[in-house]
Amino acid sequence: MRSLLTAASISVAFSLFLTPVFLRLFRRWGWGQVIRTPEAIENPSHAEKRGTVTMGGTIFIAGTIVGYLVGCFVGGNPPTISGLLVLWMMLGFGVVGFIDDYMKVRRQRSLGLSGWRKIAGQVIVTVPFAVVALNFPNVLNQTPASAQISIFRDLPLLSFMLLPAVIGWALYLAWVSFIGVAWSNSTNVTDGLDGLAAGCGVFVVGAYSLLAFWQFNQSCTSNAIDPTVLSACYPTPNPFDLAIISASFVGALVGFLWWNAPKAEIFMGDVGSMAIGGVIASLSVLTRTEILAVLLAGVYIIGPGSVIVQLTYFKLTRGKRLFLQSPFHHHLEMRGWQEVKIVVRYWIIAGMLAVTGIGLFYAEWLSRT
Repeated sequence: MRSLLTAASISVAFSLFLTPVFLRLFRRWGWGQVIRTPEAIENPSHAEKRGTVTMGGTIFIAGTIVGYLVGCFVGGNPPTISGLLVLWMMLGFGVVGFIDDYMKVRRQRSLGLSGWRKIAGQVIVTVPFAVVALNFPNVLNQTPASAQISIFRDLPLLSFMLLPAVIGWALYLAWVSFIGVAWSNSTNVTDGLDGLAAGCGVFVVGAYSLLAFWQFNQSCTSNAIDPTVLSACYPTPNPFDLAIISASFVGALVGFLWWNAPKAEIFMGDVGSMAIGGVIASLSVLTRTEILAVLLAGVYIIGPGSVIVQLTYFKLTRGKRLFLQSPFHHHLEMRGWQEVKIVVRYWIIAGMLAVTGIGLFYAEWLSRT
């Protein structure tokens, strides 16, 4: 427990107190937000944000790493392969987002990496994650991830390795890559209003910290587990380490949110939004809750879902629009909703979905006891 609390505290302090230092550095380097002219015309409030310091995601990424490492060693819990895999996804997706942000800032245009180049970068990060996660077994021959699709835990009948080896590996890598690309782009699309993506991330990753800690308390390798509930235990390797890295990330987001809440003094940029997606994707795979993540992190599906609906409706009706603007949070802006109202209500939705997901997770455990 000391590791978990220390990691969260250090991360909060890092983001909260060092963000002003980074702000001065980023201003000196000219890292200002670029706003598209059409966007500024459609949403005049966005024109006011032009020049706001961006790429703030680098702050909570650094805060997470510092908090996690300090928490691990203070509590005598050295980093495990599972925790390092989460860091890999966070850093890797963050680098892809950083390249995109830097291209925009340097060119002073809102066009960075093309969509397919972003996806290529995300796949390049995800494939090594998937390969490593299915290797390096512990003393009980448990690997960080499994080749099975999971909801609350692995579904044995839905294993990629029931197929011939080459086909099974190909489908497994495609599945994990889909998860990584989907969550990274979902969080990226959701980022668009001050504090929206960061605040939602606190609820979602916070839920994963609770979930991982519960798996730790109900681990099949725990000496304290009640033999009567052995059928409900979790074979997830390193769940406490996953709880530590999750708590560290939440702490870093909370500290960053102090400066990112409306009216934001700094934006997270794609480096931050993609890093959030990387953390959610990796946690869903490593905690064996890939399908449950659709509920736990459902708030991040609203944005890309509205974009898909908008494009489909536009094509079917030959030019008509269902929303005034997509993603959906911009439609609400166009309808006259204040930015703060939209952000807070998204936070409420994120909290409700996260609590519902945790409730279902617990109910599944109860059904096995």
